[in-house]
Parts: sequence; structure tokens; C-alpha cells
Amino acid sequence: MPKSRLIAAIDIGSSKITTIIAQVDSEQVVYESGIGVVGVSSVESRGIRKGHIINIEEAVDAIVESVEAAERMAGYSLDAAFVSIGGATISSQNSHGVVAISGPQGEIQDIDVDRVREAASAVSLPTSREIVHVIPRDYTVDGESGVKDPVGMTGVRLEVETHVITTSTASLRNLQKAVYGAGVEIASVVFEGLASSYAVATSTEKELGCVVVDIGGGTTSIASYIDGSLAHSSVIPIGAKNVTNDLAIGLRISLDSAEKIKLLLSAKEKKGIKEETDEISLKDSLGISDKDLEIKKVSKKTLVEGIIRPRLNEIFTMVRLEIEKNDVLGKTPSGVIITGGGAETVGVLESAKRVLAMPARIGVPTGVSGLVDDILTPSYACAIGLVLYGVEYEQDVLLTKLPKKFKLPSMGSLGKLFESIRNLLP
Repeated sequence: MPKSRLIAAIDIGSSKITTIIAQVDSEQVVYESGIGVVGVSSVESRGIRKGHIINIEEAVDAIVESVEAAERMAGYSLDAAFVSIGGATISSQNSHGVVAISGPQGEIQDIDVDRVREAASAVSLPTSREIVHVIPRDYTVDGESGVKDPVGMTGVRLEVETHVITTSTASLRNLQKAVYGAGVEIASVVFEGLASSYAVATSTEKELGCVVVDIGGGTTSIASYIDGSLAHSSVIPIGAKNVTNDLAIGLRISLDSAEKIKLLLSAKEKKGIKEETDEISLKDSLGISDKDLEIKKVSKKTLVEGIIRPRLNEIFTMVRLEIEKNDVLGKTPSGVIITGGGAETVGVLESAKRVLAMPARIGVPTGVSGLVDDILTPSYACAIGLVLYGVEYEQDVLLTKLPKKFKLPSMGSLGKLFESIRNLLP
């Protein structure tokens, strides 16, 4: 059976695990965007909290469930994928590298670019941390700065400014172990804020300067662009689940009920529904038939301004402190692009504009076609961004096409069996 040119992505988040299998059509014959989604699956996260894996076995089972569902939809067996990484252990710094051009005629070649990037990645790090990305920001050839691609130019001295993203070694190893345990090879690990920016930020916004804020379930990722290049990356350990927790505590209801209330308010705002009364019935909204429900009606103003908005203000205050600390504030005239599942929370734009004092918009992912009716929403920005990242910067990941009715056995269970047999060997 011939091989097809496909890209696979697994977004491992605090609230859900999403797998996307996309077909790359470089001639744009089948898909208008050139990238067509052929399989997608999203399952509830298990064994993951605030971007960190806290139970390997539960995380493996959840990844296997998501991957197998996407495989069944696409009719392909997934061998390798681009995987997201987040969590509060993510940090970043900017680094400088310098090398002498090795060519006899002084012409810059790919090997010189690799050498200068390697020199820039030689940063001092504790043994407990590991580099995830070394992203070139700007090249300088013999003092001439602002060069985006120096290959083919002539010079003696090549310099580069890079953005280095790091994470804790333990967090990275646990992520790798969970993905490998599900029977999937990792093509590349990608910072989730960087991935989301591929899906929601335009090249013009990046060139002018913008901040991408991905509000996930347990964490919020920040990716700041200045002059078209990534200048700052970080993660704050607070997300949309904190809004749900506040509603549950304030209304004295369960977390599931609080999530329903939050989604109901967000859906009404999105559709522009304005009701005559400011009150909503918890009993009707939640479908609860309990006659002893203490709180029957509550003011929407109380929910939005008294419970939800203070938490959103706290999130954006922490975002502001991060970008202030890293000298980004005031250098991003394009404003803030809010994405992730938390971007659909009622009142999020108003809070962002008030606290950050810059333009704000909701980032809806673009750049893919095919089976996208249910995934062109902010909550899938990271997963779609992983696909776009893979298409643009990494080598092709080839997956073997299988007949629709044929399915390989679960690699998660096989992996555990092989691991047990290997442990018994001397």
C-alpha cells in the first residue's frame, strides 16, 4: 500500500486530549487550504493537572483512546505525531550566538546556520532543565542586522539572536513516557503557546507585535511577538477551570453544574441573546429536578460581574505582569489575541481590554479544511497549530494507510505487554 503525506498532532491539555490527522495537499487540488483534516478526536483528560502528568497510566489510557478514535475516522495508523507541552515549568530567555563563516569564498551555507544556532543554544541551564526550542529571531552578517535568511549571502562573521524555550526535565520525560506508552513516536515536542500562535495570529500581527494568550483548562500560555519573531514565552498556573471552581463555590453547586452555567452564559453572549429578565433559573438551566435546591434563581449580573469577571481580571493581571517583566508591554500595537477554551468565557474581551490596555480579539484557528465543522473554535487552536507547525518547519511524518475496516490492536496495551516481557529478561 503506498504511503501518504500526512501530519498528525496530539494536544495534551489539562481538560481534554485532542488528536488530529491531516493530509497535506501541496498542490491544493483536494483541499482549498492545502491541509485537510481527515481524522479528529477529543477525549477528557485523565492523569493530567495544570499541564503536568500526575498519573502515567491514566494519561496513557486517555491518549490511546483519543488516538484510536482519530485513526478509525481517518482510516490511517498513526506512528508519529507532534505533541504539545505546557505547564508552569515552561520558561524562556533570549540568547546570542556568533561564528566565523567556514566557506572558502565566504558564502554562508546551511552548515554555518546550524553552527551559529548551536552556539546560541549553549546557554547555562541547571541540570534539572532541558531545551525545547531554539527559535532564530534575527541574523546579522558582518554587522548588517535584520537578516531573516542568511543562506547564500557572503560575509566573514555570522551572528544570530535566538529565543530559547526550556522546561523541567522531569516534566518532559513524563510527557515522552506517556506518549511512547501509547505506542506513538514523537516527531517533535512543541510549546502550546507557540503552536496556538500558528493557528490564530497572522503574519502582519506578528510583524507589528502581538501577544497570544491561550487560556486552557488549568494553565494560560503566553507567546509574545515583536518584529515578526517570538520574543517571550511563559505559562501561568491558572486557567478556565478556576472560573468553574469559583462558580461552584459561589453558588454551592457541583463542578459539573457550574461548568454548565458557564457554558450557558458564554453561548448566550456568543449568540447575542438578550432576555427580558436579568435572572436565570438554575433549576431550568441545569435540568435539576431536586425540589430542595436552595438557590433557584440568580442574577446574571451577579454571576458575570461578581464571580466570573474578578477571576478573568486576575488572569489578565498576571499576563500583564509577565509581559511587563519581560519588557514586552508597549511593543505590541496589534494587541492581544485570546484563544483556547477559556476564550469563550463570557466577558473575556472586556477584561482583557481593561487590564492590558490594548486591543483584543478572540483567536479562531484558520489554515485547515476538510472535517473542520466542529474544530474551528478557540479550544482547538493548539491542536490545529501543531499541524501547521509540522507542515511548515518539520520533516514530513509518513503514516501508513489502512483499509477503513481494518484496525490494528491497541498499541497502549501492546506496549505495556512488551514492557513487562522486557523487564523479565536478564
